[in-house]
Amino acid sequence: MRKLYYAAFGYMLAGVASGLFYREFTKLNDFPEGQFTQLGLAHTHLLTLGFVILLIVLLLEKAFALSRSRLFGWFFWVYNAGVIMTSATLIWHGSLTVLGLEVSKAIAGIAGTGHILLTVGMVLLFLALGRALRRTQAASEQAPPAHAVARG
Repeated sequence: MRKLYYAAFGYMLAGVASGLFYREFTKLNDFPEGQFTQLGLAHTHLLTLGFVILLIVLLLEKAFALSRSRLFGWFFWVYNAGVIMTSATLIWHGSLTVLGLEVSKAIAGIAGTGHILLTVGMVLLFLALGRALRRTQAASEQAPPAHAVARG
């Protein structure tokens, strides 16, 4: 659970910092206000996909002990790689846009890979959650009824 907590906290800091970078970098470079750049998307991706989602996963871990599944470790690392890769390419692409430089087509490919990793991570999370739910259900079916325990 500590890994989830620290990762969520790290994404919260990175998300806030990327928002600050977006605002200050565009002002510093006289980028027209309101004109689209992918820098603003990095802020929301880091806060939503990193901070918020991992806080939700932390609650699921607390409730269902997801980390008992080997799939959970895979989820954690694959998903985080996807968030980092996707956010980094948004910052890279957005910075080039603000600077008026040509954007390489390779950036789109790297961003696509980040999104694929996010998708694989989410699938792994749902598989780990499904196993945890089956484990919880099996344990509750094997436990004696609450009234039988109380009479002891």
